[in-house]
Amino acid sequence: MTEEFSDAEILGMETALAAARQGVRGANPLVGAVIIDADGTVLAIGAHHGAGTPHAEADAIRALFQGGARRDLSAATMIVNLEPCNHQGRTGPCTQAILDAGIGNVLYAIDDPHGPAAGGGQRLQREGINVRSGLMAAAAIQLNRQWLIAVAAGRPFVTARLAQTVDGRIAAVDGTSQWITSEESRADSHRLRARVDAIVVGTATILSDDPRLNAREPDGTPSPKQPLRVAMGLREVPAAAAIRTAGAGEGEAHFLHLPTRDPAVVVHELHERGVGHVMIEGGSMINAAFLAAGLVDELIVYLAPTLLGAGIPALNNIGINTLADAQKWEWDGTTTGPVELLGPDLKLTLRPAHAGPQASNVEGQ
Repeated sequence: MTEEFSDAEILGMETALAAARQGVRGANPLVGAVIIDADGTVLAIGAHHGAGTPHAEADAIRALFQGGARRDLSAATMIVNLEPCNHQGRTGPCTQAILDAGIGNVLYAIDDPHGPAAGGGQRLQREGINVRSGLMAAAAIQLNRQWLIAVAAGRPFVTARLAQTVDGRIAAVDGTSQWITSEESRADSHRLRARVDAIVVGTATILSDDPRLNAREPDGTPSPKQPLRVAMGLREVPAAAAIRTAGAGEGEAHFLHLPTRDPAVVVHELHERGVGHVMIEGGSMINAAFLAAGLVDELIVYLAPTLLGAGIPALNNIGINTLADAQKWEWDGTTTGPVELLGPDLKLTLRPAHAGPQASNVEGQ
């Protein structure tokens, strides 16, 4: 039998989905939460804003109680686009936050497929909470489609980052590349580095450019959170390479060499090490390898209004010989939107338009 939902609940889920879009993609899904009273009045709205920040449910509860006053919420409903989590991570379980707040009803769109966090709905039911699900499930799946695919595949969420001229070059004929993009774009890239769990770069790029690959603040000091720096390739990484020692004093503990050219091996190994969000920073061969393997969930392009005409392309051959086989991407309208002006540059954010067999499985759940 089809579940019946009230107009207030439908509006609440639409509001939760809109709040979720204000978050950031990565190791965690985009989640928004709304608390409504028995008459449908919206009491509070919350959203998850990235790893380590309060989850959407806890954020909504905090917003409701921020003045310190408590109230009877036994007739209230928590509406959220993903099943409340039931595990202790960087923050506490959302199920416990809901129970502590005394909220009597929970309505969510789709089950959480992530093993450690799943089962929140069942726990709440055991505690006497009225739990329902399925409202606007298709929209909830579409919002977090790539994250769901990554979870189902048992791999990290993968972002590929390109910084290039408007004609698709990442370096001039003589190899010079510093700096193609603006200071504003580079600052944004460092904020992204500080958010991801690991950065992957090819050994050829290490040998030619000797990048540090650490996350830095605008004044050049290392950011408090540093990603694991991963070298991918068969060539040895010199002992004095900057990638081995750059960062906030963490040294070798934050460097990993994976002697392989296979992206599938890389994402498997990083998943086994607990990495939830990976950023690919190149070069051309590594970018192409991940794209050809269908292992990119998010594509971020910093586009400088510069022409070189020749030089090193952003991508090597990804195995496409005819236009009919071209990879199709779509603009990602979450957070700041698909196009953002950073100084003189454009930041473009995209995700795969056609997600393939794994996405079909997710959408069929």
